[in-house]
Amino acid sequence: MRTATLPLFEVAPVATGAREDLAPGACVLRGFALDIATTLLAEVERIAARSPFRHLVTPGGKSMSVAMTNCGAVGWFSDRSGYRYTQRDRESGASWPSMPVVFAEIARAAASTAGFEDYAPDVCLINRYEIGTRLTLHCDHDERDRRAPIVSVSLGLPATFLWGGLARKEPQRRVPLTHGDVVVWGGPARMRYHGVLPVKAGEHPLAGARRFNLTFRVAR
Repeated sequence: MRTATLPLFEVAPVATGAREDLAPGACVLRGFALDIATTLLAEVERIAARSPFRHLVTPGGKSMSVAMTNCGAVGWFSDRSGYRYTQRDRESGASWPSMPVVFAEIARAAASTAGFEDYAPDVCLINRYEIGTRLTLHCDHDERDRRAPIVSVSLGLPATFLWGGLARKEPQRRVPLTHGDVVVWGGPARMRYHGVLPVKAGEHPLAGARRFNLTFRVAR
């Protein structure tokens, strides 16, 4: 993926508990997962013990800077053959860890608050960001249902979320995200481009010098 053209304007964070609309079908729920963040991080540790974080390889042969793992009925995977979902961890041959109940509950609750009822994600991609790692501008198109929302939970160090348009060249907004914030986008906003700027140095009391991101999707 090409490096994003950096944004034309920036959005200041709003108070915890507030809803910040980004576009029709997209919003930030400030601090929505804060009360259960410790439990979420404990589940991340349990999942990673079974399916460790790894740096996947893109179809072009480059190693991704963000480490990842999955839980749920399927998992997202990438190698020289392309981007796709698999029913098993391609490294271990085992099925992906099941999605914890608390994961499904926070995803459904956030989706409902954002206006998407009856949300039933079948996969959670778990990204681990070290200091300086980033996620280049992209849109998620490996899912069969491209209107069902994506629910993205931020844990650990703060980050700057890039929120773009339906084309890569459209202007992007910088949206600061902190521990416990949840971003939801679906419907008319589902295919918007997005990314994360390099994570700045810091130390979080629960996650240390790392940021974790739980990304829920309906893949099948």
